Amino acid sequence: MAEQVLAAVRTGPGRTELREFPMPDIPDDGALLKVEVAGICGTDVKMYAKPPFTDPVIMGHENVGVIAKAGRTFSERKGLVEGDRVFVEHYVGCFRCEWCHRGEYRHCEATDWRTNPDARRYGYTSADNPFRLWGGFSQYLYLPWNSVTHRVPDGVSAELAGLVTPLSNGIEWALVTAGVGYASTVLIQGPGQQGLSQVVACKQAGASLIIVTGTTRDAARLALAEELGADHVIDITREDTLQRVLEITGGRGVDVVLDCTAGAGTAPVMLGIDALKRREGTMVVQGELAAFPDFPLKKLTEKSIALKSARGHGYRACELALEQLASGRFPLEKLSTHSFGLEDADRAIRTVGGEGAADVIHVSLLPWARA
Repeated sequence: MAEQVLAAVRTGPGRTELREFPMPDIPDDGALLKVEVAGICGTDVKMYAKPPFTDPVIMGHENVGVIAKAGRTFSERKGLVEGDRVFVEHYVGCFRCEWCHRGEYRHCEATDWRTNPDARRYGYTSADNPFRLWGGFSQYLYLPWNSVTHRVPDGVSAELAGLVTPLSNGIEWALVTAGVGYASTVLIQGPGQQGLSQVVACKQAGASLIIVTGTTRDAARLALAEELGADHVIDITREDTLQRVLEITGGRGVDVVLDCTAGAGTAPVMLGIDALKRREGTMVVQGELAAFPDFPLKKLTEKSIALKSARGHGYRACELALEQLASGRFPLEKLSTHSFGLEDADRAIRTVGGEGAADVIHVSLLPWARA
């Protein structure tokens, strides 16, 4: 193995530079992953534009690769050996607290960068920390004993496995958080990688009606939504969305609203509240608005709406995502639209943010790709 590792490092707001790091010596309970694919999502765009701290960070939290070196204890605990292809979740929990014992390590304080300045989470942790390689925009990634790994099924390529994070989010938010199941009626707002993943999750779960909204510039994404199983798509710039939803549902509204929009403000939430059925509907939101003026709490309570937040994914959702990819039931490879090499990390992030290329859904960084 090489003595140096090349990585793209965020050095400030909207700034990336290539740096070399020494190849770390791994402990007996650790491993090194040769990164094949690091996916990029909207959160990366926000963190790139406005970093939460000034330390250098190797971004990349949707990581797939091959075990390049593994300590004996690591292999015994994980059931993994050198050469195995794995998907690595971005959470690095303590596995001692109540959340971890409940299997909800995503809520563990040890991996929550918002409240713990010493947290470990791939794509968020300072490269000044021990072992340095805490992000997928790098040729190698350090795997401690408490990393969460999933073996990639045979026949699933690295780039296809790079879709596990958005797909597992779709499964978690739609099926677990919102309770979508057989005969559910669902409105999905936003046809990006998260929204399209939720189309797949809802269709697989037996939803009887799936409506997806987007704008005129989302025409290709809306067409793909239909190919993945959406029953109706609505261009919100050309139609009265609420009127159309009520028309499709015979005036009843939908059981579930899944807000997968980004930067759309309060409008999707307001629409969702109106589009939900008369009583006991569920709405899942992933927005991070600091304030919501004139929130319609009265209408929410009168309709007995359950408002829930979308926060990451659990272990089972990742396993189901990998099973879904292996099944070949849906043309999920069409979600993976663009890829870039390590030297183009800045352009890759900006592409996800809407700068440059059109019809972008999921973007992958390939650390070993040649320019």
